[in-house]
Amino acid sequence: MYTDKFQYHDYYLMDELLTEEHKLIRQSVRDFVKAEISPIIEDYAQQAKFPQHLVKRLGEMGCFGPTIPVEYGGGGLDQISYGLMMMELERCDSGIRSTASVQGSLVMYPIYAYGSEEQRRKYLPKLASGEWLGCFGLTEPNYGSDPGSMVTNFKDAGDHVILNGAKMWISNAPFAQVAIVWAKNEAGEIQGLIVERGMEGFTTPETHGKWSLRASATGELVFDNVKVPKENILPNVKGLKGPLGCLSSARYGIAWGALGSALDCYDSALRYAKDRVQFGKPIAGFQLTQKKLAEMITEITKAQLLMWRLGTLKNENRATPAQISMAKRNSVELALNVAREARQIHGGMGITGEFSIMRHMMNLESVVTYEGTHDIHLLITGMDVTGINAFK
Repeated sequence: MYTDKFQYHDYYLMDELLTEEHKLIRQSVRDFVKAEISPIIEDYAQQAKFPQHLVKRLGEMGCFGPTIPVEYGGGGLDQISYGLMMMELERCDSGIRSTASVQGSLVMYPIYAYGSEEQRRKYLPKLASGEWLGCFGLTEPNYGSDPGSMVTNFKDAGDHVILNGAKMWISNAPFAQVAIVWAKNEAGEIQGLIVERGMEGFTTPETHGKWSLRASATGELVFDNVKVPKENILPNVKGLKGPLGCLSSARYGIAWGALGSALDCYDSALRYAKDRVQFGKPIAGFQLTQKKLAEMITEITKAQLLMWRLGTLKNENRATPAQISMAKRNSVELALNVAREARQIHGGMGITGEFSIMRHMMNLESVVTYEGTHDIHLLITGMDVTGINAFK
């Protein structure tokens, strides 16, 4: 059985900036990952299967909606705690972190922030516990980076509405009991609806043939004259600010999560370089290998400090969407670069399932695209610093 030997790396002693609670939460999730996810994740990824049994365990560990108030089943924790949890999950696998961050940031968050009290009481405790799994429907077959052009829509039909359209590339979709779906009303305004599995005309075909996020369930959401009760409409938001507010929360978690992937690849490369002997000495003793490792830990350290500062700003409700975009883009680019360099250090062994490197590399090719592509986040920063919108 695979043994997870990961050791955390903290070159600038960032742990001194964390509270004891932060460190305890991080350690508890790390222990859980090492004991229950790391030994099985490679097999699930090789088979392109979703480890569905982990949903309940993630709920029991408090990984679903940890910042949601306790009265609704959440953990009532701060934003740095949430980030550290996502970092530990993605240190193992991006798909597992995706399951958790979709549940917390894209399903539970909009119900809490934009929903009625009745909706909060009905859905949040079941989602927090892992009894129910949720998904988030924004991206469509023809509209990804331009969600405002969506065609999914609903029409008034008395005590309910009729929903039609389709969403694509939806994490958790094949197994989700509920979906937060963004659609246009008859006035062309975007609103959120809570669609439940079992509603007639609602199907979730699974996406097959993925080379990335293979241990994560991905699918479509198809709506064919689905009757949705009006009490399932999120009452407290209209327009793109609704889904974009959710994405800011999720992107924040991704920025921490991708850092976890980088840490895992670096840790594996460092250990392998010390053990692998060529030309009479460990390859860690050669200048080019040391260059790779030194550059990896330098970029990881910069990202750790950036994420701590962003978490502090988010705790103070001062983090801007543009700051979150910068962090998401930086962390994912860093993780991809570290994974590629780590693969080279591992040589031929780096392409095998004996190490996590290639799985991280493939997963990160999805992470660099979803919830705002690499280039879109660059333009968000560009617009923020210049005041000029390059999207139009």
